[in-house]
Amino acid sequence: MKITQYRNDGKTQTQRILEFETAVDAMRTEVSSRPVSNLRNVLQYAMAGQNFPEVKKLPRLVFGGVFRKDGSQQILSSYNGCVTIEVNNLANANEAAQIRERASQLPQTLLAFIGSSDKSVKIVVPFTLPDSTLPQNRKLAEMFHAQAYREAVKWYQPQLKREIELKEPVLEHGCRMSFDPSLYHNPDAVPIRIEQPVSMPAEPTFDEERQQMSDPLQRLLPGYERSHIISTLFSTSMWEALNTVGKVEWESGEVLPFLIKLAENCYRSGIPEEDAIKWTLMYYNLNKYELEVRTNFRNIYTISNKFGGKPCISSSMTLVAQMEEFMKRRYQLRRNTIKGMVEYRELKSFYFDFRPVNKQALNTICLDALAEGLPSWDVDIKRYVESNRVPSYDPIEDYLLNVGKWDGKDRIRELADRVPCDNPRWRDLFYIWFLSMVAHWQQLDRNHANSTLPLLVGDQGSGKSTYCMNLLPPELREYYTDGIDFSKRSDVQLALTRFALINMDEYDSISPSYQGFVKHILQKAVVQARLPHTSVTQQMRRYATFIATSNSFDLLNDPTGSRRYICIAILGVVDYKSPIDYKQLYAQAVEALRNDERYWFTHEEEAYITKSNRRFQQVMPEEEVADIYFRSPVGDEPAEELTCGEMLKRMQQRDSGFKYTNTAAKVFGRTLKNKFESRLAHRGIVYRVVEIK
Repeated sequence: MKITQYRNDGKTQTQRILEFETAVDAMRTEVSSRPVSNLRNVLQYAMAGQNFPEVKKLPRLVFGGVFRKDGSQQILSSYNGCVTIEVNNLANANEAAQIRERASQLPQTLLAFIGSSDKSVKIVVPFTLPDSTLPQNRKLAEMFHAQAYREAVKWYQPQLKREIELKEPVLEHGCRMSFDPSLYHNPDAVPIRIEQPVSMPAEPTFDEERQQMSDPLQRLLPGYERSHIISTLFSTSMWEALNTVGKVEWESGEVLPFLIKLAENCYRSGIPEEDAIKWTLMYYNLNKYELEVRTNFRNIYTISNKFGGKPCISSSMTLVAQMEEFMKRRYQLRRNTIKGMVEYRELKSFYFDFRPVNKQALNTICLDALAEGLPSWDVDIKRYVESNRVPSYDPIEDYLLNVGKWDGKDRIRELADRVPCDNPRWRDLFYIWFLSMVAHWQQLDRNHANSTLPLLVGDQGSGKSTYCMNLLPPELREYYTDGIDFSKRSDVQLALTRFALINMDEYDSISPSYQGFVKHILQKAVVQARLPHTSVTQQMRRYATFIATSNSFDLLNDPTGSRRYICIAILGVVDYKSPIDYKQLYAQAVEALRNDERYWFTHEEEAYITKSNRRFQQVMPEEEVADIYFRSPVGDEPAEELTCGEMLKRMQQRDSGFKYTNTAAKVFGRTLKNKFESRLAHRGIVYRVVEIK
């Protein structure tokens, strides 16, 4: 059986195919550089969150199958049916050795070894279909692997008596190379047989047994540091004592009533005697009464009953603390700034994707809280979800922050070259547009919108729409849409805040009556709209950049200019099948913007765009008739100065079948500015023309 090994030094990633036995033998011994041992030595003095370069020296092993690289994608060559489960966060190497021994007693264990941290155990479990075969189609293998992972957790967790850390069951999941001379390897391990699932498994959660806490302080405020709990309880105890006793005469020494009441409150709140004394003596006015403090606290703690039975802390404070601990322990929440909603995922669950917190989710969370004895209602859960305790999450910002360092290869212009066309400056125009898209995602310019868009014109089936969708990486694909209805203006306004890329598919189908609104939307930098089920208009951030497609060439109908559209005639079929290295594609854009590259079009570029778009401009019937009867003068040739109306009347006199409307006359007047020299006269705008006889 073969497996895949990956090595990443932080700059480049390499991979090779290994025999399973070769990897096992490599983990029984260690090379002279001792990378695993060095890492373990460093980890002994590690601080929380600290990064170690020693980790990068360890390759990653993927036991699930053999993969080959195709561009930025990993292609499954063969599937092994092996699932890797992990028991992490163990106390030390001795406990890890015990877990490895328990795993070795199960006949299904193919491999069990102590991880590179010396505080974890990795277990490889083989699976197979009932007929002893394995799916080799990637889609089927993914479903099989996810179900197998779920079964492995269910099989091994009760046997190991330790919690198995849940990882997303993807085929490429692996673990670091380790060093374990005593690792367990059973070549004759019995594969677990399961049926081929027809869909991805959906396991809501594992049953969780809440650990009973012996410390009353932990029971009162679970999840908090002990010092924080004592501080809170002591502060409330002192406050209640001061309110009960009233003013204390510190100078006269009349502190006995106050000390007695304070000691009683500390006892009822469950604060250990010595902790209560230390906190009392921290106060300047009381540290000189140490003997009185210790004597009175000793007496009260000796004669009193029901230690911790009635804390001074209010029920509301307790509920807030307990709810916060419950929510952080059971769920992971984030406020998606693009979707404008809170999303959640259940911890220790097979649901690895975030889902919206809707009414059903709120009710489920509330029932889970009640099942644990937390006296909360759905309004309490809703209040927590809608508070600042839920961190904000911008998926686009998060993606751009994690694209890595650019390798120097121009992938943006390469992406433009996949569109066959006859525009020699297309790749440079696309480059600037792409930078502008990313720049506005990063809010580098909050006063202007990305008002220019590529308009791909070609035959049906040429791959235009797919190419547009592929501009976004799969992680951001849900923020792409091609279904904007410009007749619903409020929805269009909100779409500017909800989508990163909007494709105006079949642009020629947009009614001319909406062209003014389309122009307004393109240049709108800030969105002011009212969200559904709200009564207040609020200002929201615009994310959307536009792109468009069309099957027709005569699609531009604005006579005043078309600088906002980069019209490109497609010659052939767009290459939308070749893989795209999205990380490097966007890393290039981020690096360019970081180096202050220009992401807006100059006046010269806008003039070139307008000139290139003339072949895509709709020609009005009035304009076609005008070209028959009028032309511009040449040099000093005598010419007439006629208004738009006068020209239309002469055209009608010479052609009795020619008819025009007032609306058409207004549009025709705007087109004349681009055809003839004009000036403002006392009877209006006149144009210098020569009538063709």
